[in-house]
Amino acid sequence: MTKTTSPQALRHRWTNNLEVALVDVREEGPYSIAHPLFAVTVPVTEIEDKLPALVPRLGVPVVVYDDGEGYAERAVPRIESLGYTDVSILEGGLAGYARVGEIYRDVNVPSKAFGELVEAIQGTPSRPPREINQLLADEESDIVVLDARRFEEYNTMSIPRGRSCPGGELLYRVFDAAPSPDTTVIVHCAGRTRSLIGTQSLLNAGIPNKVVALRDGTIGWTLEDLKGGGLPPLETGKTGRVPPPSEEAIRRARKHATSWAEHVGVPIIQCLQLLEFLAVHAANERTLYLLDVRDPSEYAEGHPDRFQSAPGGQLVQATDEWIGVRGSRAVLYDTDGVRARMTASWLLQLGWDVYVFDHEAALPKLPASTHMRPSYTSPPGESGIAVDELKQLLDNKGVTVVDLARSPAYRKGRIPGAWHTSGPELARDLASIEGDDLLVLTSPDGVIAQANVEDARKAGAHRTVQYLVGGTAAWTKASLPLESGADNARWLSSPIDVYKRPYEGTGNDREAMEGYIEWEHQLVAQLANDGVANFHVVRDTRTKA
Repeated sequence: MTKTTSPQALRHRWTNNLEVALVDVREEGPYSIAHPLFAVTVPVTEIEDKLPALVPRLGVPVVVYDDGEGYAERAVPRIESLGYTDVSILEGGLAGYARVGEIYRDVNVPSKAFGELVEAIQGTPSRPPREINQLLADEESDIVVLDARRFEEYNTMSIPRGRSCPGGELLYRVFDAAPSPDTTVIVHCAGRTRSLIGTQSLLNAGIPNKVVALRDGTIGWTLEDLKGGGLPPLETGKTGRVPPPSEEAIRRARKHATSWAEHVGVPIIQCLQLLEFLAVHAANERTLYLLDVRDPSEYAEGHPDRFQSAPGGQLVQATDEWIGVRGSRAVLYDTDGVRARMTASWLLQLGWDVYVFDHEAALPKLPASTHMRPSYTSPPGESGIAVDELKQLLDNKGVTVVDLARSPAYRKGRIPGAWHTSGPELARDLASIEGDDLLVLTSPDGVIAQANVEDARKAGAHRTVQYLVGGTAAWTKASLPLESGADNARWLSSPIDVYKRPYEGTGNDREAMEGYIEWEHQLVAQLANDGVANFHVVRDTRTKA
């Protein structure tokens, strides 16, 4: 019989900083409607692809749940096949947890709730869109606007005079972006969290400039205009970036970052301690994450072995997308002594056990024995099909292709004629396909397709099932055409795999945007009622000491 964990036992681990991973094995749509605070989302059909990075230690307690769909029972053997040794199902599922703890909507909730707590305690300054627009309309005003989102989000839509400067880069780049202490710095994102955390980061660091957030971000800007506020429309396609800083700017930023990190209590470690952490992880005693918080372009140019790219601003904004084990340990890396310190200062306040590797120390060569990340090995008997063979079969109309990509990726580009399935409901969806043609599964890189061949075979015993080796990426690499758009999309079921965020992209529903802002304002009260967060906002008392 499958082991179970009670909601009370789970909450006990959270409040006592004991390691545990709570995994919601539904799709992101249902997850975004209701989930416990520290749950991470890994749909049952994506376990082999997504779980190892989120939960990199085999002995960590892994608790899975659904809302009565039966996915949790299917997830347990798949997780155990990866080598995890302590897997259980949450007693009563989501409904059982709701009887003892708070249920949250949306995604990246811990970070968003923490951002609201920071504003409530620190009084983070913000100004409404109309007031910000009046300042920006004066071309002589000494103002810089720093967009703290990812560059891709900034490029999609941004306010006038804004330049891209993701949150983890703010202190690192601000002294060249605003060289005069008389310059007012306006920080914003699409909603609230990155605006508040970014603004408070610069205030915590003690830069001499006046710093304010655009209240409610681009959502606030859009809603104000819809109310007849007369604001200029958001701009699209902008490419302005705050450039990498000068050596003098880095030196100044490091001085401010060091002072604040010491005040918060950020520990700086050297080679020996890193090796000790790795040895403990390898001994299956404590989970360790190694995270490079620099800009992704710097990471791509070169990075330390075993370190994942986790840009600092996004890591604070969406910690659950990199760290799936609450109570675990993380080591952050940069090359400047600024970004890792500032990122760590927030993660510590968020309740994580986090360390910064000294940027002046040489990283040790990591022994192979320290690498414990679980990996997927395909079951015997699975078989793949090459792109050229699939193309020939499609030409002869002797094959049905089913795509397990997330629905936005499917809409953007798919193998002509491919159907889209809801991953966790693969068996149900495949049963609706008539005929007995060869069935070929595909996914962006083929990993998820390969991992689900066995389930597909069980669903349609009369069919031969294979997967496309290399997935849709291999099809594209062979210069074969893709379909795109919604007009000729083929849905085996309604796509509920992705939550439509009301703060990303353009054309968002007004009611959804208003509801999102109202929800964020209520998070502090919900946190207080829940009582498991272990957040602590550090006040700046340095000048009083």
